[in-house]
Amino acid sequence: MVNIALIFITALTFSIVATPIARRAALRSGVIAVPRTRDIHTTPIPLLGGAAIYTAFVVALLLFGNLNYIRELIGILLGATIISLFGLADDRWGMSAVLKLAGQILAATVLLLGGTQVQLFPWPVINWIITLGWVVVITNAINFLDNMDGLSGGIATIAAAFFLLLAAMNEPRQVLVGAMAAALIGACLGFLRYNFNPASIFMGDTGSLFIGFVLAALAIKLRFLANTPLVTWLVPVCVLGLPLFDLALVFVSRVRRRVNPFTTAGKDHLSHRLHALGLTKREAVLTCYLLAGASGLTGIYVTQARPSEAYVVFAGLLTIAVSGIIWLERICPAGQPRRT
Repeated sequence: MVNIALIFITALTFSIVATPIARRAALRSGVIAVPRTRDIHTTPIPLLGGAAIYTAFVVALLLFGNLNYIRELIGILLGATIISLFGLADDRWGMSAVLKLAGQILAATVLLLGGTQVQLFPWPVINWIITLGWVVVITNAINFLDNMDGLSGGIATIAAAFFLLLAAMNEPRQVLVGAMAAALIGACLGFLRYNFNPASIFMGDTGSLFIGFVLAALAIKLRFLANTPLVTWLVPVCVLGLPLFDLALVFVSRVRRRVNPFTTAGKDHLSHRLHALGLTKREAVLTCYLLAGASGLTGIYVTQARPSEAYVVFAGLLTIAVSGIIWLERICPAGQPRRT
């Protein structure tokens, strides 16, 4: 626990110090988010906040991380570095969706080679495919979620906090998960000091792709020795339920509008729709925090549940999610003002 505390404090401190430096660097190098019609912000905002998050995370782990898991840690950090560099290139020069996807697959492959993979089935190839798919989906879910001040960083903090709690509840052999979760919490909290509404800096794709990759890796590394994989695979899905719901909402909405769901941007995310329903931007973000917390608590319950109980609860969660998508599509499609 002492190491976990040191990792958290180090990441928090470095993030608080590094974020203003990243802001100045973004202004000098021209890495700035200029407002577009699809954006919420109305003035140019510096990017590169993700570089501060990445630096704080890596420094904390290298200083106080457990080197007994060095192979897996190197695989995770190398994959995270690759995906962050792709995000940085996108923030600076722009990048096609295909090239960004290639970067995500490359980073996920490095993760696999480092020994971090899903272990659900006795067939390695199936596990590799699921690992690659999981990393790509979660990475993009967090990337899509980065659409309002404080949203992506806050949701990542909540998810990482649940992963840290789950690691503590399911000792032993959760040292790496606990360390990475603590580092991510500290790095994101330090960044949120400058990113919560009104934001003075954005994380950009450098941060959102990095955070999504790390959360995907945390979910894969988490182990539940007291329950069966038949149940425990549901836990990370619940903990990351809010980003997955937002991704599903956007996908359904864009397919219904006959536009490409992966390359078409717009104000059709959950946060945008909550804002369209009359909430302020801060209230919309805080509502997403509450929903993420409720979904994470469901994941905590599932860890202790029998298979029949776990699947009933998960079916209920899915029913709520599907009903929410249908309701939001009916009452404020594509983030338009509420229909009367």
